[in-house]
Amino acid sequence: MTTTATKHNVTMIAGDGVGPEVAEATKDILAAAGASIEWEDAVAGKRAFESGVASGVPRDTIDSLSKTRVALKGPLETPVGHGGKSANVTLRKLFEMYGNIRPCVELPGIGGPFAGRGIDLVVVRENVEDVYAGIEHMQSPNVAQCLKLISRKGCEKVLRLSFELAKAQGRTKVHCATKANIMKLTEGMMKRTFEDVAQDYPGIEAHHIIIDNCCHQLVIRPEMFDVIVSTNMNGDIVSDLTSGLVGGLGIAPSMNIGDDAVMFEAVHGSAPDIAGQDKVNPTALLLSAVMMLRHFGEFDTALKIEHALYVTLEEGKALTGDIAQGRPAVGTKRFAEEVVANLGKQSEKLTERPYKPIEMPKVDSSLTFVSPPAKRRDLGADIFIESGDLPAQVGKGLDAIAEGTPFELKMISNRGTQVYPVAAAAFDGVDHHRCRFVLRDKSAAMTHAQLVEFLAKVAQTYRWIHVELLPEFDGAAGYSKAQGED
Repeated sequence: MTTTATKHNVTMIAGDGVGPEVAEATKDILAAAGASIEWEDAVAGKRAFESGVASGVPRDTIDSLSKTRVALKGPLETPVGHGGKSANVTLRKLFEMYGNIRPCVELPGIGGPFAGRGIDLVVVRENVEDVYAGIEHMQSPNVAQCLKLISRKGCEKVLRLSFELAKAQGRTKVHCATKANIMKLTEGMMKRTFEDVAQDYPGIEAHHIIIDNCCHQLVIRPEMFDVIVSTNMNGDIVSDLTSGLVGGLGIAPSMNIGDDAVMFEAVHGSAPDIAGQDKVNPTALLLSAVMMLRHFGEFDTALKIEHALYVTLEEGKALTGDIAQGRPAVGTKRFAEEVVANLGKQSEKLTERPYKPIEMPKVDSSLTFVSPPAKRRDLGADIFIESGDLPAQVGKGLDAIAEGTPFELKMISNRGTQVYPVAAAAFDGVDHHRCRFVLRDKSAAMTHAQLVEFLAKVAQTYRWIHVELLPEFDGAAGYSKAQGED
């Protein structure tokens, strides 16, 4: 391994709560280890929200990251159930940091039911799509909708990143974890793309696994995994699970990476209850900084810090309260001082991987991305309406409206289950009905003009909420059926 002598410019977003404390401790350790970094301080999160920045990310911070292209970030406070969007997500999305990489490695001296198992895996999470696109609407006063957006391009980028990560770290297996058995179009997109991409990496084992089985196996035999890649929400959940296997979020590092910027961040929260009390464990941000050094090619310095941390944890003389486990606890500053004192020492428990820079995948940047189908047509449309009437009453009303038009009502579903014309065995529905209309002429293609004219007729009786086309691409349906639909 080699180390460059280049000075690196980094945007430091210390964050909220305990963020400034872990940031200061990390900066001290990096300086003592000889890392050559020029820090540019920036703000996001609570302070930004309080100053009136609705996104939680001020323009100065965006400009700084645009310039440095690298950030080290502490925890940010995010309003829960109200208020502005997550500043964490905003930063990732603004800079198209499409991959979130979360190592899960057992550290010495940290107890738990999985201690001694030698867990060493990485979760790679798609970072900008899925339900985290944040596209939500109240469909009625009683029903909320969130759009789950999965693209072929988004899948391919993060999947290739996971294979390139495996190559860069000398790992031999990649598991793609999806819920493709239920969401066959969205999660199925990830599975199908994985099977295509895996063919370009013949030296790496490629396995698909259902996400719930993945979680099940993680708490039975986590050693079977090397790299796990998943869609955004599944990856968010499973990466927190893996952090719990090795000691919790307080020691969990991460990186968010894209072609234009990379942000390294502690996974844990801002812990306002202990903020300013010199109690917080800086390990998560420190290990994130180790990942940053490897991104810079500073492999020797990264390894030096990692050894010092391991020695500190092994000796157990100066541990913060969250990991002291009955031993006398020290504060954040004292813990950082102990790591500095151990710089240059070697830990026999640290497995030195053959790290190399990650080769960022090259993926077509066009908006259409894949070739258009040779033949496409719209067979009809799902018209979602708000009504307090029972399905049979709605169905008869819509049948009457459709009479004499190019459309016929095929079925109505309520929360995904067909309820008309054949009623569900048990029904306890809501005022949100998906009404599937198809053309009477099964060989024809629906036009938008036909649909607009028909919507006007529906609107005379019912409040329609939104519309989804029923596309067919090269003879294959581009929509799902309701439960119970023929």
